[in-house]
Amino acid sequence: MASFNFETSPRIVCEQGGAARIGELAKGLGASHVFIVTDAYLHNSGLTKSLLAGLEAQKLKHTLYTDVLADPPEASVQAAVAQAIASGADAVIGFGGGSAMDTAKLVALLVRTPQDIPSIYGVDIARGPRLPLIQVPTTAGTGSEVTPISILTTPTDEKKGVVSSCLYPDIAVLDSTLTLGLPPAITAATGIDAMVHAIEAYTSRHKKNPLSDALALQALKALHDNIRIVLAEPKNADAREAMLMGSLFAGMAFANAPVAAVHALAYPLGGRYHLPHGLTNALVLSPVLRFNQPAATTLYAELERALNSQASSDDQAASLAFIERMSALVAEMPFAQTLSGNGVREADLPLLAQDAMAVQRLLINNPREVTLADALAIYQSVY
Repeated sequence: MASFNFETSPRIVCEQGGAARIGELAKGLGASHVFIVTDAYLHNSGLTKSLLAGLEAQKLKHTLYTDVLADPPEASVQAAVAQAIASGADAVIGFGGGSAMDTAKLVALLVRTPQDIPSIYGVDIARGPRLPLIQVPTTAGTGSEVTPISILTTPTDEKKGVVSSCLYPDIAVLDSTLTLGLPPAITAATGIDAMVHAIEAYTSRHKKNPLSDALALQALKALHDNIRIVLAEPKNADAREAMLMGSLFAGMAFANAPVAAVHALAYPLGGRYHLPHGLTNALVLSPVLRFNQPAATTLYAELERALNSQASSDDQAASLAFIERMSALVAEMPFAQTLSGNGVREADLPLLAQDAMAVQRLLINNPREVTLADALAIYQSVY
C-alpha cells in the first residue's frame, strides 16, 4: 500500500438539538467571550435561538456578526476580523453554510495571528495559532466543518483558497434540526455539492487513499439514498441527519484527496455570476463525468456498485450506468438546469473557460487532462 497522510477535525458531535450544547462545548475550550459568525437570514429566522440560549446558560459573553456574504469577498472577511478584534472575543463559532464557516475559519486565525489575506492563498502558507473554533453547519453540502479550506472571492472576482491544517476546527456540531427549514432548491443544490465532493475525492489523481475512499463511498451512499427523501419530507430529521453525515464524510474525504474539474469549472460561475456554489457544481457535474469516463471507467464502475448491488460486473457498462444515474438525479432537482437558465451570457463562456484553466491546483487532480477547448466545450454543452 502506498503511504498516505490523513487529517480531520478532532471532535464531532452529532445530536438532534445539539446546538443547545454549544455553550458547554465552547466553555470546555476555555472560551469566555464567543464571536458568532452567521448571516442575517439565519439569525432573523430564529435559527440561532438555541445557540444563544446555550451560551447564556453557561454565562458566556457573545458578539453576533451577521454580515456574512455568499462567496465571501476578502473585504467582508477583513470586516469580520476587525469586529472580532474590537469585541475582545477569545473563541469563534461558525454557524451557517459554507460562506459562514469559511469566514469563521479566517476570523479565528487572523484575530490570533494577523496575516494579509492575499499573501496566504495557497497550500500550507497560512500559519497559526488561531482562536478556538466550533463549526455548526446549517446545510448538508460543503463539509466545511471538517476541512482545512477557506474559499474567498478576490477583488477581481476569482475564487481563491486558503488551505492550512490550522484551519481544521476544534469541534464540528451536526444538529439536523437546524436544517429542517431549508428550501427545496438549497437542499437539492447542497446535496449534489456534497455528492460531488465524494465523487471527486474517490477519483482524485493525487492523494487518493484508503480512508478517503471509504468515507467517499459511505458519503455517496448516504446522500444518494436520502436526497429524494428530504425533498419529499423536508421535516424528516433522521433523513436530514443522514444528509449531514454524508456531507461530513465527503468533507473528510476531499480534505485529504482533493477535488478536481467539477469544482474548477464551477468556481468561475460563482466568482463572476455569484451563483451558489452547490448549484454551479450541479450544473457542470454531468458533462464532466462524461468527459472523464474514458479515464475513470473503473472508478465510476466502483461508485455505481456502491449504490446498486445489481450493477453490471462489466466496468464499461457500470461506469456508464453511474453517469446516467447521476445525470438523472440532477435532472430531478428543483433548480434551473442550464447556464442560460441561471443568467449566464453565452458571450462569456470563453472567459469562463479561461478562468477555469487558471484553477490548476484542482485541475491537476482530475482523472483526465482538461484543455481550454475541453473547458469551453463543457460549458457549451450545458448552456
